[in-house]
Amino acid sequence: MPEKIKIRPRDEATEKIECYIVENQLQPHDKLPSERHLSELWGFNRMTLRSAITRLVEQGKLYSKLGSGTYVAVPKIKRNLQDLKSLSQVLKEENRELATKTVSREIIESNKQISKSLLVPLGHKVLELTRVRYFDGTPSIIETSYVNISRYPGIEESDFEKKSLYQVLEHDYKVNISHGSEKISVTYATQEEATLLKIKENQAVFFLRGIVVDVNNQPVEYFKSIVRSDMVRFSSILKKEGV
Repeated sequence: MPEKIKIRPRDEATEKIECYIVENQLQPHDKLPSERHLSELWGFNRMTLRSAITRLVEQGKLYSKLGSGTYVAVPKIKRNLQDLKSLSQVLKEENRELATKTVSREIIESNKQISKSLLVPLGHKVLELTRVRYFDGTPSIIETSYVNISRYPGIEESDFEKKSLYQVLEHDYKVNISHGSEKISVTYATQEEATLLKIKENQAVFFLRGIVVDVNNQPVEYFKSIVRSDMVRFSSILKKEGV
């Protein structure tokens, strides 16, 4: 007879909690029963149940309030790595609210990486724009964008809290954005990043870096983003060549 696969208690407790949320139709911000109640309900010890809850918190499915309890989290925003939809488009489709706060807006001299990405000489004047993007009031992404101000004179005066960068480029400067490329990795939040995102220092976050180009294949933007892993999940569609 085939050997029966044994499920670890924490994995079983995790599944029980997720099933409980579905079966009881709990909505975001609904409170779970106490650890004691759930432990007695399913026969787990408190340590096992707490470990399962911690895992679901790390996955962004639950969140805890000190002295209050554990609650169902708002689902993560899904970002497709293969499209150029703006954040405002993505959140509108998911009936979520997006707000933006400008952290800094400076004219700087390009370093090697910026020059290579924007195809400008070393030391060329570029706009460095850093913003925090809020999902339903929660700081979720730090975006830093670099654009060649000689191509877009006066862009530094735009109100990037009311308009997105792409809206300004497309509507005010008639830029026809075509496509882009980006790389994604995992890093750890610095003290400054943690303060802006209201998370713990050294918490794991996504790091994105990429280039957006226009229909003439000219660089429009070089960007870097720090993304809270508990607020956003990334997806990609795999296609077999020739299909």
